Amino acid sequence: MKKRIITAIVALAIFIPIIIAGGVWIDVAASVLAIVGLSEVYIMRKRIIVSLDFVIGAIGVLLLSLPEKALTWLPAGFSRFDIAYTFVVFLLIVMVFSKNSYNFEDAATTILSMFYIGNGFHYLATIRNSDAGGLSLLLFGMILVWVTDSGAYFIGRLWGKHKLFPAISPNKTWEGSIGGVAAAILFALIYMFGLNQYVNMTTMTNNVLDLVIITIILSVAGQIGDLVESAYKRYYGVKDSGKILPGHGGILDRFDSMLFVLPLIHALGFI
Repeated sequence: MKKRIITAIVALAIFIPIIIAGGVWIDVAASVLAIVGLSEVYIMRKRIIVSLDFVIGAIGVLLLSLPEKALTWLPAGFSRFDIAYTFVVFLLIVMVFSKNSYNFEDAATTILSMFYIGNGFHYLATIRNSDAGGLSLLLFGMILVWVTDSGAYFIGRLWGKHKLFPAISPNKTWEGSIGGVAAAILFALIYMFGLNQYVNMTTMTNNVLDLVIITIILSVAGQIGDLVESAYKRYYGVKDSGKILPGHGGILDRFDSMLFVLPLIHALGFI
């Protein structure tokens, strides 16, 4: 517990100023986190990160995580997805020249990780640096995930009886999941109306019903992101995605829900 508390304090002392500062600071942080996240996938798979395929994947995840304004050097009409696909082709070529020591399954895992991790962290920076009340919107998403997790944990401990997905995460229950959504709704109402934060987010609705529906969608998406990480950790037979955060695991352990919630905030039209 002491190790967890110390790690949390140090991480927050570093991360909170970066979120507040925004700009290039959050751009760099998002890209670094994306590369670390990809390295955790490689370590879980017991593949070395000092390899050609990791370098190609790392460049791909970096390009996907960067903001659009950092890619003005791309040819006209090219997006970050177009250039990332170039690295998909490179990974497939590696498969050929390695004579299948790096196989199609390896390439597919790296490619999926590139898009899943790179795009998720891209929106960490994009949301923060958006003109539509970026800081308030990012804090809304991050705190909503934390409140959902906390609500699900405590409600599940108190009243949880029916397992959610026991083959993937045996401790999660339907009661906890519903409790997490309820806690998220309460938080959203307080944040938006009690603290008047909706005025700082020009594209965020100030209609109660719309806000409740949006919160339910984001809260459920965050829980799905958590279950997705539980699924691949169980597949690889590991407890944590990494050890970079003593007592807390890896970067993917801390951002599993956010990698689903942040792109969804964008998809719902808030930025």
